[in-house]
Amino acid sequence: MRRPASAARAAEAPWGEPRRPRQTRTKPRDEIGWVKAHGGAGATTLAELLGGVDVGARWPEPARGEPRRIVLVGRTSAQGLKSVSQALGALNDGKAPQGLELVAVVLVADTPGRLPLSLLRRVRIIRSATHVHRVPWVPAWRVGGRPRALPRQLSTLAHLVGNDLHPEGTTS
Repeated sequence: MRRPASAARAAEAPWGEPRRPRQTRTKPRDEIGWVKAHGGAGATTLAELLGGVDVGARWPEPARGEPRRIVLVGRTSAQGLKSVSQALGALNDGKAPQGLELVAVVLVADTPGRLPLSLLRRVRIIRSATHVHRVPWVPAWRVGGRPRALPRQLSTLAHLVGNDLHPEGTTS
């Protein structure tokens, strides 16, 4: 049976009020928490490749032992950039738990090729507020596979979050 659209939306945490996880796994506070700005952002893939905790579409709670250092992940589509902006607004407005440290915003390409000028302008606005790291389109990820070689931007991102790429992650 299909859930109504309102129930599906209710499953996502609104940015003003973080939802509590059903099960809390205690992780070191200095580990990276990957926060998705919207569904399909790529946070799970990045957490698997680079380590850290995929916390979903909610703010982690350092007071409960969850990571305090976070990376906000979104796609470069119009809706993805809007979701990233809303999450940044909530973070800046104090609608997130105390003690969070935003390491960067990661924007994952939603399609191959260059961004249209209107979307590039939105990226520049986000970049004016925080460090932005862009990840190019990786065709293998679309079908759940592993690329033969990872884009060099992932090495830079791994260094930024304090982890190394696993050698087995670089080949298929």
